[in-house]
Amino acid sequence: MILMVPRDVELYPTLGGQVCDFIEENMVRGPGDLRGHPVVLDEEWRALIYRMYEVQPKKHQHAGRRRFKRVGISLPKGTAKTELAAMIAICELHPEAPVRCTGFSRKGEPIGGPVTDPYIPLVATSQEQSDELCFTAMRVIVENSTLLDDFDVGLERIMRKKGDGKAEALSSNPNSRDGARTTFSVMDESHRLTLPRQRHAHTVMLTNIPKRKGADGWMLETTTAPEPGGGSVAEATMEYARAVEDGRVKDSTLLFFHRQAGDEHDLTTRAGRVAAIIEASGLAAAWRDVDGIAALWDDPTADAAYLERVYTNRLVKGSTQAFHVGRWKELAKPRTVARNVQIVIGFDGAQFHDSTGLVCTEIASGYQWVAGVWERPFGLRPDAPWQVPAEDVDATVRALFQSYKVWRMYADPPWWQSWIAKWAGEFGDTRVIEWWSNRHRPMAAALENFTTAMKEGTLEHDGDARYQRHIGNSRRRDLPQVDENGKPLWIIQKERPDSPHKIDLAMAGILSWQARTDAVSSGLLKKGKPHAFMV
Repeated sequence: MILMVPRDVELYPTLGGQVCDFIEENMVRGPGDLRGHPVVLDEEWRALIYRMYEVQPKKHQHAGRRRFKRVGISLPKGTAKTELAAMIAICELHPEAPVRCTGFSRKGEPIGGPVTDPYIPLVATSQEQSDELCFTAMRVIVENSTLLDDFDVGLERIMRKKGDGKAEALSSNPNSRDGARTTFSVMDESHRLTLPRQRHAHTVMLTNIPKRKGADGWMLETTTAPEPGGGSVAEATMEYARAVEDGRVKDSTLLFFHRQAGDEHDLTTRAGRVAAIIEASGLAAAWRDVDGIAALWDDPTADAAYLERVYTNRLVKGSTQAFHVGRWKELAKPRTVARNVQIVIGFDGAQFHDSTGLVCTEIASGYQWVAGVWERPFGLRPDAPWQVPAEDVDATVRALFQSYKVWRMYADPPWWQSWIAKWAGEFGDTRVIEWWSNRHRPMAAALENFTTAMKEGTLEHDGDARYQRHIGNSRRRDLPQVDENGKPLWIIQKERPDSPHKIDLAMAGILSWQARTDAVSSGLLKKGKPHAFMV
């Protein structure tokens, strides 16, 4: 199964053949079993390089300019996509490689030439991963080929011998290269880039590309299928590609290639796994240890969801993810909620480290929306002081009580007891109620209500990206207790206590839905005025 954006019928002139020839004539394979062997490009790699280097035809108003400014490649783990990115980076850096159109032949074929004074950042999750991934592959290829005579190779950068061009390994810190005059950049393993600062780094790198018109810059992003709802750069790029494919966004400068195993393959059988891995691998299946990969599922402790994602390139819910983000997206149906309707509110948050969120639910329809969220700014140092602006939260709560008929507000009280007491004093202690999420059985029951509503479609929401991110960040934790049917009870938590991936909006949404469930159970929709009860 392949997603290719765009799906062209028209053929464009390309420098791809010249780039392929340069690679095969000058480069060797990078780290791995074939280290130092001459490069022989298979037909798939050739096809991708041909597409990457398409240019506008001779009679076009932008004749010779690159067709694509942004290229994304999504392939399974172990298919050498990082090595391919390194080869492209070497071409973009080399003083003679044919990577830009300098004119056309009489037949209208583009003539290739090098980039003047290239600057190439190679970006990964951290400085260490930058060194280990694309930069290391690039360095190994250069050091073991005749190209070494053309470059000065350092531990963190590779330069042209004359100094008029540089590639360097960077961690995903947007501030360090905000003003860089990039000619080409690589974001490797972008499914790992999930933090706000990392997503911002991607934005910064994209905005740097147009700064040098003459360099005709572009970005290459390589990834394995991202975890749905993880909020990664790769997930955002794939969603953007689907929007282009569906016609929701018009962008002729994006090329995106994703290949995965079809849904017909049954991964519970060895034969099904082998077929899925072969399909996802493409031509790389000829040299991959397909049987060895398929055998990984036989380990009873194996994370089957992880194996499916990285080796078949399917977008599957992680084994520890609490919610199915794909289903959550289906429930997004944004609309405006009329004033003075009956609603309930869920509140969860902290004061200094985590975020704080308010989620409302219209009782009659089960429609949820984010009324407010306050998150620690991503640019702050970890040790920098920060506090949720409690006065802003208070103002938002007051506005909700003034604008709507609030039946109940369920509030998780840690760090907010005094404020909750103040709201209860003003709006009534039968309307503002402390709802402690650390009570395992009530919390497990609330989660059961919430997930059932998702499955049945009785819950809809406004599609807020922050809410979706917190839903995707939520991790399932099974409890030693079981329900009346013997099924383990479970709650949600962050992936680790100090994780920057917040879940407060998810918790607020669950509490809001529980309040709505209690409202319906009390007969509110039938009677118009429910009887009071304590939680």
